Amino acid sequence: MLKFTFTLLLLSSILFVSSCATTNKINALKPEPDDATPLIYENTPSYINMPISVKLKDVENQTNAVLSGLIYEDNNIEDDDIEMKVWKLASITIKNETGGKGEKIRTILPLRAIVKYRIGTKKMGVEMYDTREFNLDGVVTLVSEVTLINWKLNTKTELKSLDWNESPTITVFGKNVPVTYLINSGVKLFKSKIEKKIDDAIVKAMDFKPNVLAALEKICVPFLMNDTYESWLRIVPIEIYSTNAKLKNDAFVLEMGMKCNMETLMGKQPESKFNASKIILKPVTKIPEDITANIVAISTYQEASKIMTKNFAGQVFGSGSQKVKVQNVTIWHKKGKMIIALEVLGSVNGTIYLAGFPQYNDKTKEVFFDQLDYVLDTKNKLMRTANWLAQGLVLKKIEQSCRYSIKPNLEEGQKSMMTYLKNYSPMQGVFVNGKIEEIQFQKVQLTNQAIIAFIKVKGTVNVSVNGLK
Repeated sequence: MLKFTFTLLLLSSILFVSSCATTNKINALKPEPDDATPLIYENTPSYINMPISVKLKDVENQTNAVLSGLIYEDNNIEDDDIEMKVWKLASITIKNETGGKGEKIRTILPLRAIVKYRIGTKKMGVEMYDTREFNLDGVVTLVSEVTLINWKLNTKTELKSLDWNESPTITVFGKNVPVTYLINSGVKLFKSKIEKKIDDAIVKAMDFKPNVLAALEKICVPFLMNDTYESWLRIVPIEIYSTNAKLKNDAFVLEMGMKCNMETLMGKQPESKFNASKIILKPVTKIPEDITANIVAISTYQEASKIMTKNFAGQVFGSGSQKVKVQNVTIWHKKGKMIIALEVLGSVNGTIYLAGFPQYNDKTKEVFFDQLDYVLDTKNKLMRTANWLAQGLVLKKIEQSCRYSIKPNLEEGQKSMMTYLKNYSPMQGVFVNGKIEEIQFQKVQLTNQAIIAFIKVKGTVNVSVNGLK
């Protein structure tokens, strides 16, 4: 029994030594990556159409919130024999003014007034006056022309009519004498003040800048496009364009557009680059309906290496007893080429290095590496230790694994983006809708830190504002 055990151990040792003798260890010289420099790439700005609609009801609500209580006060009766205080009696209503030229709104202002009217004379230093006080309520109708100036809805308001619910009268020589015309003449004195009150209230209520910038800030927070590849879309606005405000049915419509940079980054969630102070509003006469988005897809070599490693998972290269399996892939940039380091186990152990130029096949939607070959030192080592691995047939099979289709990525990206174009609400009262018609891959650019892919997207985007706060 002892002899059998000794024989078994001896046989095992022989087999172990034999297996070690048939496995070659390759120690190829690593092509060191270029020195790290800041990530610089060419980014073509995107132009996104953002028509914004605001309901007149929201304008009405905001104006009522701003304009309340006492809106006019005149305590001097000596100058014109009239003393007057005017309050907003009930909520203002704002509607589209039909039949007029230009963009106009009609404002109905219910008001209450306390009017003191003085009748009499002053002769030889003796005052002979009869002062009466009237409590009146009525309705003022105002019509405003509307423009958009420096993010704010501006109005030029004109008081069209003032209708008292009851005509004020005084008793003179035993008769009731209407004094509406006298009081209305006094109203003319505060006509311009009421008009200005309405204009100031609408300007204060309808400053679109905080709302637009708040919506943009939310939209510009990088959002996850793909869980598997950990890809994030980041929008960096540069300029906002806007036509004049137009009234359409029961809403104001602002044709707005955004010039921005769009980036797709891989890895952990990137920081937002939104900076409200740097965004400029520029007036224009027309904005095209379709969007043209030039998306920059930034894939760091670290993240790209992870994806490439997944592509090689489970694959064996070679035949018969001469086989290797790729355990890990690491890629980096050197002098315009992509270096691909393959850590292999099997008949050959160690790291082999390949070099090639990344290319894109628009028909097959594949990224591949042109002129892919072993780095010179690697090839020389393979010729001496594992000539079969250096042969073109094995290299071709490895090359096939180094090309992968991004069509699913483009389709998945389009699908992911659509989730943000179907009534997506980045904040209360703001809704984003749209469609993507086409995604085109443009080119690949290498930097010392990442692979940069340029993609053009065509479609439409609509941002609506409801329930303005």
